[in-house]
Amino acid sequence: MQFKEIIGQDGVKQHLLQTVAENRVSHAQLFLSPSGSGALPLAIAYAQYINCQQKTAEDSCGECSSCRKYERLIHPDLHFSYPFFASKDVKIATDVLEEWRNMVLENPYFDLDIWRSKLSADNKQANINIAEAHDIIKKLSYKAFEAETKVLIMWLPEFLDREGNALLKIIEEPPANTLFILVAQNQEQILTTILSRTQIVKIPKLADDVVKQYLITKANLSEHQAEEYSFLADGSLIEANALLADEVNNNAGYFAEWLRMAYGNRVPDMMAFTETAASWGRENQKNYLKYGINFLRECGLLLSGADALVKLPPQHFEVAKKLTGVLNLAMVEAIINELEKAHYHIERNANPKILFLDVSLQLVKIIKFKTLPKGTQYIYT
Repeated sequence: MQFKEIIGQDGVKQHLLQTVAENRVSHAQLFLSPSGSGALPLAIAYAQYINCQQKTAEDSCGECSSCRKYERLIHPDLHFSYPFFASKDVKIATDVLEEWRNMVLENPYFDLDIWRSKLSADNKQANINIAEAHDIIKKLSYKAFEAETKVLIMWLPEFLDREGNALLKIIEEPPANTLFILVAQNQEQILTTILSRTQIVKIPKLADDVVKQYLITKANLSEHQAEEYSFLADGSLIEANALLADEVNNNAGYFAEWLRMAYGNRVPDMMAFTETAASWGRENQKNYLKYGINFLRECGLLLSGADALVKLPPQHFEVAKKLTGVLNLAMVEAIINELEKAHYHIERNANPKILFLDVSLQLVKIIKFKTLPKGTQYIYT
């Protein structure tokens, strides 16, 4: 995988290239990023660049024997570790290495739920267990087969058991020419003993314009649709791809009309909307609610006078401006809370007709009658 194949993240790419050019590659690095921002493909491209035999100042060559093996993830000095679901037949990560390679080669932007879907997970918990830690130590104790640098990329070290402390010595004092790259999403969930032994590389979420251009190029979306999807994706290509995979719904139009129904206390219309929403399917319902939550957060920024921070597409911005004449911060907070609860219950297979009708009636109470749920009326004064 080459840097040029990775969506956005130009600043991070430049930083990584510079560390190699200046010969200051830290032996243990933590790539910390939100889900869907490209940390895993960046780690692979970085490792490929370090071991490329004909690298340029901008990228690996993609043609030498090392690069060709990296492109297929079969280089003998490239190792992976990742959460898996232990069973009688699966003791360590390499037992599902073929599935891992296929997953990454198919699309390197994925999360644990997508990875779980490729395995026989049943109801097991994912983790990186003590057997895996011992296997890592064993693999890295060998001399490099071909490359100058052995590389271990660990995806989601948050799932290391406490037995992961077995890796402390090899991380702190690794064999010669060994590079650890940990790819994480939540710094607080990583063992502090491991965290303290790594150099953190922070990778930001993708800019909306980058996601928008990706959607236009990949899926040939209209600019209007790409703007709406990029707003909903919130910097994550995982979310963007999920939206492309789902049936297209007019989230912006439906949500604005839903709020108008509530303001007008149009109960028959809301009951008809409930029937429509129930027919969308669970993923589309979750995306709709997520759009509403994000949209109202932007409304909250408008109400706070932080117009410059608002990221809404132009047509949605005008709708939000009009809504600020009806809503206040306490109402926005209360509605977001109702939508978040609905999203939670949809994920757990709640009856969508009952759920959307209940939320609709709550919206009437909040918007039309300005009656806030208990516990929220004193948030703002």
